[in-house]
Amino acid sequence: MPDLGLEVLWKGKNFVRLLGGLWVALRISLIAAGISVAAGIILGILASRKRSVASVILRIWLGIIHIMPQMVLLFLMYFGTTRAFGWNLSGETAAIIVFSLWGTAEMGDLVRGAVSSIPAIQRESAEALGLQPVQVYRWIILPQAVRRLIPLSINLITRMIKTTSLVTLIGVVEILKVAQQIIEANRKASPNAAFGVYLTIFVMYYLACRILSLAARKLEKHWR
Repeated sequence: MPDLGLEVLWKGKNFVRLLGGLWVALRISLIAAGISVAAGIILGILASRKRSVASVILRIWLGIIHIMPQMVLLFLMYFGTTRAFGWNLSGETAAIIVFSLWGTAEMGDLVRGAVSSIPAIQRESAEALGLQPVQVYRWIILPQAVRRLIPLSINLITRMIKTTSLVTLIGVVEILKVAQQIIEANRKASPNAAFGVYLTIFVMYYLACRILSLAARKLEKHWR
């Protein structure tokens, strides 16, 4: 049987350290996703109105986010703004800010698309029955839009989780950084440690994203 380098996981607290690194990645993703969902819904609803200022802001914001690699945004936030403005920003906080800016732009665009896809006649009929604009959104528009948003939102969150591997470049000790430390420390004793450690990370990321995917399916069935 080939040596897969898996034995290094059970030395000391290596496996627990990997789990801790995974939790750092998930924590950054989930906090950023929570901010993105809340801010994205507000921005998307405002942007769904034709010729609104919010739609112009969202379009410009999306353009910047789509053109600029997340790594450049991380460097700009962590190294650039701390020097320019003299504030003390941890790597994890910088990552949450950048991921929230990215997620809010994409979530806002998803919400705008979902709200705009609701036939106008439904809104007009509700208003003809005497419902206020807030009531129209609360009882007519949002329930239908949310059902369409669930799979798209989960896809955005899983992309966030996978992109957290970049935060190691600004000094955040997440799962990949922990893996590098374990491999370096066991380079002589376990030459194949890289295969076993990265294979374990692959399984951990798969399980984390798979759980989210299954939760999304369950929510979709519940909301039908």
